[in-house]
This record gives sequence, structure tokens and C-alpha cells, in this order.
Amino acid sequence: MESTMRSSAVVAAVLLLGILINGQFPGPKINCTSNNNIVVNVFNNLDEPFLLTWYGIQQRKNSWQDGTPGTMCPIMPGTNFTYRFQVKDQIGSYYYFPTTGLHKASGGIGALQVHSRLLIPVPFDQPADEFAILMGDWYTKGHKYLKKLLDSGRSLGRPDGIQINGKSSKVGDNDQPLVTMEAGKTYRYRVCNVGLKTSLNFRIQGHTLKLVELEGSHTVQNVYDSLDVHVGQCMSVLVTANQEPKDYYMVASSRFTRKRLLALATIRYANGKGPASTELPAPPPETAAGIAWSDQPVSVVPLEPHSQRRQTQPSGILPLRTDQHHPHHQARQLQGPKYYGAEDKVFKYDTIKDAPEAGAKPQGSGAQTRGRTTTWWMPLAGTAFRCTRDRGPAIMTTLDNAGMWNLRSEMWENAYLGQQLYVSILSPARSLRDEYNLPDNTQLCGIVKDLPKPPPYSI
Repeated sequence: MESTMRSSAVVAAVLLLGILINGQFPGPKINCTSNNNIVVNVFNNLDEPFLLTWYGIQQRKNSWQDGTPGTMCPIMPGTNFTYRFQVKDQIGSYYYFPTTGLHKASGGIGALQVHSRLLIPVPFDQPADEFAILMGDWYTKGHKYLKKLLDSGRSLGRPDGIQINGKSSKVGDNDQPLVTMEAGKTYRYRVCNVGLKTSLNFRIQGHTLKLVELEGSHTVQNVYDSLDVHVGQCMSVLVTANQEPKDYYMVASSRFTRKRLLALATIRYANGKGPASTELPAPPPETAAGIAWSDQPVSVVPLEPHSQRRQTQPSGILPLRTDQHHPHHQARQLQGPKYYGAEDKVFKYDTIKDAPEAGAKPQGSGAQTRGRTTTWWMPLAGTAFRCTRDRGPAIMTTLDNAGMWNLRSEMWENAYLGQQLYVSILSPARSLRDEYNLPDNTQLCGIVKDLPKPPPYSI
């Protein structure tokens, strides 16, 4: 892969400067099968340090490859780095994106799809084809300008538009179709919200959407006219080409924003005749009922042990470990909350409600909450949860993957300004059973630049 800055046509045909991967926006799609080994050599042709993360991939025993700037040295301009990781049994829809600065605002994004091995069945018939749909909010100003805004204490403000696979059409545009379907066949659309801050509603003229997968979890297969896709979320829907053979619009519109933003893409039936209707399907209401509806797909993820799902976990890597034998470290381990004077902040069970109170609003909506707020558990198998804006989420997860992981807000403005932390998960066994060795090509930088690398595990 090569990351470069070039002009790219996005958002209402305005020519903008974007980060391209191999000259493409979105970047090349990575198609793989569970347990495949992935090797990606990234050449940084930008004038700034650059990193890619493989969003949603568990990186089992291999936090060294996850690509977050707090724990992995960035790829410097004019140099390259080779990622090596295994996708394990994560059948589902994911994507990769840059984690350095605000590069995500300018692109550098691509789909990552993990397919099932032939011996492992999935709960729906093989579709005729699959389409990756990467949509998100977009700013006409480049990532450097946006970074200066945040560094000066200002906000990013409202986005300028919505993009679907790097383009944003409107009614009547004579664009080439984004996808083509044959009448009578069923197709899988892998839809991801790769934007910075805006929840989007996804819908297709005249067609229903059968939800079959959400971030690596197979779901109860409900049928929807449209679906809300929150920032960082991916899902798969089945669409059957059962309408009159002609063109139809795919619609992505902003949710819970003062000014509604809209982007269209054309779906064409093979051998179809006639343009798409100018009458677009209406979005869901932005009322209390509409907010509750927005979280419906989250609540239908099955939790049975046999379902294919990824575990809830943060992501990230660290070149060097904390010295477990240091007296200060041992004191922290022995005294725990007492050491930090935080006994009153120890987590207690059964204090968080199972359902939100009436009027509570989701984190990813962009809606402002005033007055009293509540926190609640979301019964799900992935990381697609939201919470009220004035109170942080409660997360319960199993820390069974040794390494250093980055836990952050998916509101990228918030993450850049510090709404993130790192979780170190240590294995006392110090064994290859629990964690791979530090790769030979790992670069050291910052305060660890001149320190020796940790000794490799031998058992």
C-alpha cells in the first residue's frame, strides 16, 4: 500500500485534497478468510508520520500490529512498515483507517472483509455478490486545517457534506452507478460509517434491508426500510433485486443534526431502463421514538455461545512493557484503589440499569442532553454501544488478550483532544502461549528510543 495526498472528487463534485491508498479513495478492499495471515507493506508518501489501524480486528496475542499512535511508532515520511497479523475467526465487516492526527478526515480508508471458511456455515444463503459501502461525514477543509482548529481550542463545527465511497451525488446527477444488480438475485451490502462525528441513516429506494451481521456478530434477521449506522459501526444487509429494472438511489443522510446533510449513489439494474425516481424515501423521525428506533439493530444481536462474534475489547500496541519487578509497580498492584485514593470509585455490580429511562439520548447522535442523565448496559456482543453525552459509558469486558490496547471515543474530535486511554493487560506467565514476541521490524521512538528491546519469550 502507498499513502499519498492527491486531489479526489468528493462532496458535491468539489475537488478536494485527500489521502489516497494506492491512488484510490476508498483504498483497496482487503478480502480474506478466517485464520488467514495478512501481510500489508505500507509506504508513507505523505509529509507527515502515518499509521493505519485495522479497526475491529482482535489482534489476538499480537497487539504489536494494531497501529495506534500512543503505543506504536508512526511510519515516518519516505519510509515503509510491514504489518503482519491474522484475522482469526472474526467473520464480518470491518475497515482500516489512519490514526495519526486528523488524517482520517482526509481519507486513507478502506474495507476489510473476513469471510467464513467453507466448512463453517453462515445463517443465510450465499449472495450473488457483495458491495462495500464506506460512508461518512466530510469536511472541505483538509486535515491540517482541522487539526489547527482543535489545537487552537475551537471545534470542528458542522461537517460540509456526506460522502459515499468518496463521492456525493444529488438528484438528477448523471453519475455512473456505484453498484449493478441483476433482477431476482440477492446481494450483500457491507455498510460502514467511517466519518468523524455524524450518525447516518442508510436506505435504498423501493428496497428493504435484511440485517444479517453487525460488527462480526450474526443477528436476528429483521427487515428494515432503513437503518441508522453510527460512527465506527459496520453492518451487513441483504438486498433483493425484486423491483422494476431501472435505476434507484442509495441514500445516506445525517441524523440528529440541525441541518440535514444528504448524499446519493446510483444502483442500476442490469439491462434496466429508466432513471431513478426523484422522490427519495423519507428518513426516520428525530423524536424520542426515533431515537429509540435508532438503537434497534443493537438490541437484536444474539448472545448464544455458538454465534459468530468478536469480543468487546480496545485496540493498540506498545513497543516496551512496564517493569513488573519495580517496587513502585508492585505497590500499585498490592494496594490497588487504596494506592490512588480511589476506594469510593471501585466498580460495583447491579448499579446500572438494564434499559434507558424515557428521554435519554444516545452518545452517537449529536443531540445535546440537558439536566439529569442515566447510564445503562446495552445487551450486545460487540462494541456498538452508546451512552448519554454527559456521562461516560459503563463497559464490561473480559481482559483475556495480553498487550497494550487503546480505548477511545469514536467521536474523532473527542479522541484527538484526549478522550482515550490505554489498557495494559499483562500475562504473568510471560509465554508465547499468551503473547507473541516483539516483531523484529518494530521501531522504537520517544522515551523508549534508546532502550533495549525486551527479551523474547522462549516457551
